[in-house]
Amino acid sequence: MAKINESYEAMVVFSTKLEDEGAALIEKFDGMIKNHAEADSVEMNNWGKRKLAYAINYETEGTYVLWTFTSKPEFPSELERVLKITDGVIRFLVTVKQ
Repeated sequence: MAKINESYEAMVVFSTKLEDEGAALIEKFDGMIKNHAEADSVEMNNWGKRKLAYAINYETEGTYVLWTFTSKPEFPSELERVLKITDGVIRFLVTVKQ
């Protein structure tokens, strides 16, 4: 029997070059996750600006944000699709939380 809801973690590294737009991007994805996740299951941890292990597109720092949420299995693929096409997102990883 297929699971109806699953727990996920989404780690996103945002560019620090977009100072003003960075906060707006975080709010955009926070709202998107809250709209598609179960009520009271969304937890956001903003780790702030950190040094990257290696330069990505000539950037050496990024703003790390971790979301933990519970949603239907279709949502994470939609979240990944939007993250891929969004300027200002350096790297991301969405995983099933065990």
